[in-house]
Amino acid sequence: MRLLAIIVLVIFIAAGIVLGALNADLVGYDLAFVRMQLPKGAALLGALVIGWLLGGLTAWLGVSMRRHRRQPRADKKLPARP
Repeated sequence: MRLLAIIVLVIFIAAGIVLGALNADLVGYDLAFVRMQLPKGAALLGALVIGWLLGGLTAWLGVSMRRHRRQPRADKKLPARP
């Protein structure tokens, strides 16, 4: 199983290198506060990483908020001690 995961990872890395090499043209981006010129491959990789991070953040927030709502509050359940 581990060997299969390594093979798939190597295939995706090779595909990314080929994609980056074939899309080496510069593309201009105007983000209202900054203008930049990036290769198409770098822009695609950047969009992929940003999407991955935002998706992970969204999933983490959803799970933690659900856990927080389901977890009973300790101060409401325990009686006050003198």
